[in-house]
Amino acid sequence: MTDLETRVSRKLMLRIIPFVMLLYFVSFLDRVNVGFAALTMNKAIGLSPTAFGFGGGLFFIGYFLFEVPSNLILHKVGARRWIARVMVSWGIVSLASAFVVGPNSFYALRFLLGVAEAGFFPGIILYLSLWFPTRQRAVAAAWFMAAAPISTAIGSPISGAIMKLPSFAGLADWQMLYILEALPAVILGFLVLKYLTDTPSKAQWLAPDEREWLIAKLKTEADARQSHAGHTAGALSALRDPRVLALALIYFGTSAGLYTLGLWAPLIIRQYGFDAFQTGLLAGIPSIVAVVVMILWAKHSDRTEERTWHVVIPCVLACLGFVFAGNAASALMIVLALVVVNVGISAAKAPLWAMPSMFLSGAGAAAGIAMINSIGNLGGFVGPFAIGWLKNVTGGYSAGLYVVGATLAVSAVVTLMLSRQSKEGPVAAGERHGH
Repeated sequence: MTDLETRVSRKLMLRIIPFVMLLYFVSFLDRVNVGFAALTMNKAIGLSPTAFGFGGGLFFIGYFLFEVPSNLILHKVGARRWIARVMVSWGIVSLASAFVVGPNSFYALRFLLGVAEAGFFPGIILYLSLWFPTRQRAVAAAWFMAAAPISTAIGSPISGAIMKLPSFAGLADWQMLYILEALPAVILGFLVLKYLTDTPSKAQWLAPDEREWLIAKLKTEADARQSHAGHTAGALSALRDPRVLALALIYFGTSAGLYTLGLWAPLIIRQYGFDAFQTGLLAGIPSIVAVVVMILWAKHSDRTEERTWHVVIPCVLACLGFVFAGNAASALMIVLALVVVNVGISAAKAPLWAMPSMFLSGAGAAAGIAMINSIGNLGGFVGPFAIGWLKNVTGGYSAGLYVVGATLAVSAVVTLMLSRQSKEGPVAAGERHGH
């Protein structure tokens, strides 16, 4: 690395990453705080385990339907304005969740939360690809995505503590939780307008030579990618690209695992007799371990320029973790199983998200990344719903945990199949040459 490259790299990491991590931290908190609200909300508004699992998962149906259009708008109007819009609207919907009165209003607001938030995650992934050269992309994505386990680690005890606050203005504990955790999203939405820069050419916080180097470097990489026969730049071509569908299927398993943890881990841990705050602390432990492994794994993936096995190994690990959780007979065993699951799911994500930009650009990248995320996130519907439905049928969590584990086994197999198919294509070439 030259001095100039090191300087630019440091500035990008310090200027962009902490801020987008904060946005995702708040996003993830608003997505999964329903797991803590459930400790008292389910009884208060009459939700059965099936209804809770179904409503929890409806978020992803709204998300799925509006993801691709949302990311294409972001590509047109710029990340700054569109991400600000996304954050303010999801903050308002999240706040409104405090006033659900029964299953139907719970379903409606979970669906609307998905609609409001659609485009945020793939929008940021697309945004990072406009700023970070290939050799830094998995690490940049890993730091950004580390906000999800950090949100669980810090947010779980905070959510547990809020649930123990005394009643205020006649609001129940779960209502206070929704309101207090929704406000940061609205405030940050307005901050996005001031802080984010749409493209490197507008970055006044880079020196002229730094700006020129970065623009030239990204252009050289983009030209190299476009010279590959399998490169896709058009939105419709990307949506039809079998590699995009394969990556979506891989992401489906990791999402099923991630949101099963987010929605059900508090209730699974709570059954061992812990109060809300203790449950929050225990739910947070696995995430702390996951963040450390996630960053180290992504650095190794970038350094070796290898993606396939960096996705396969963690998916297999997470699958085994779910099987272990299904057989766990004590609180300690459950927490250990959740550590294994968290590490596996978190480690797989950054190398996986470094793959699309190897063969997609422009509107093709906007559409393809959104498609991978929207189809993949349907796992966030299937996983939590399967746990709730099978708990109603069997009376326990084991069967549902095995089903979610199976989706991660499928992710591992599809990753290997994609690698085999792409041996002479741009994904493989990108791995070999850093394109």
